[in-house]
Amino acid sequence: VVDEILDGKVFEFDLSQTFSTTALTLVAVPILMVVLSMTLPAGANRITNLVVASLYVPVTAFNAVGESWLYFYGLGIVLELGRLALVVRYAWTWPRIAPSATTATGQDRDTVRAHQRA
Repeated sequence: VVDEILDGKVFEFDLSQTFSTTALTLVAVPILMVVLSMTLPAGANRITNLVVASLYVPVTAFNAVGESWLYFYGLGIVLELGRLALVVRYAWTWPRIAPSATTATGQDRDTVRAHQRA
């Protein structure tokens, strides 16, 4: 794997600026999802998590193609697919109307808590 990277190849792809930007984007999406999960309202958060997690399943599975370290990548893929399944499950079963984290911790949190208790 390291020798291929040193030779400028990753799987069958040339190690180029386009490839590196695509890889960075794939890593940045989960980072962005953490921020969005904390700031989006419940409905938008739910839909965003369902869509992004569903799109990441084939991306994750593709990571196993052509790999020689099957145990390492296999375990990583199984763990990531399990996490994605949980994200989809939680997004699917999460209440459709709930405050975003910024609303719940803001100055109107007493109003939010009153709605949650009702």
